[in-house]
Amino acid sequence: MATLFKKIIDKEIPASIVYEDDLCLAFRDINPQAPVHILVIPKITSIDKLSSAQPQHQSLLGHLLIKTQEIARAENLPDYRVVINNGEKAGQSVFHLHIHILGGRDFSWPPG
Repeated sequence: MATLFKKIIDKEIPASIVYEDDLCLAFRDINPQAPVHILVIPKITSIDKLSSAQPQHQSLLGHLLIKTQEIARAENLPDYRVVINNGEKAGQSVFHLHIHILGGRDFSWPPG
């Protein structure tokens, strides 16, 4: 069964896309937790969560982080939070690896 994110990658479900290349896609979260809330996802679907990543994914994971930085810069975010939830108890609701870029407001620590 295809995840929500796979359907967005395949353009079966519309999304507010802010960046796309051969390896990843970034789009605005439909339930934003900050004024800017963007999700960065790999286009390969075999990584359901960070703990499933393998050594052969090293280059892809680096690419996702570099693109996260570039997207934050393009969104004029000098300060931002990057979140990767790993598993249901950590708050992951879509089991397709994704990075949250959150910005546009002050954040406290520790998070909820």
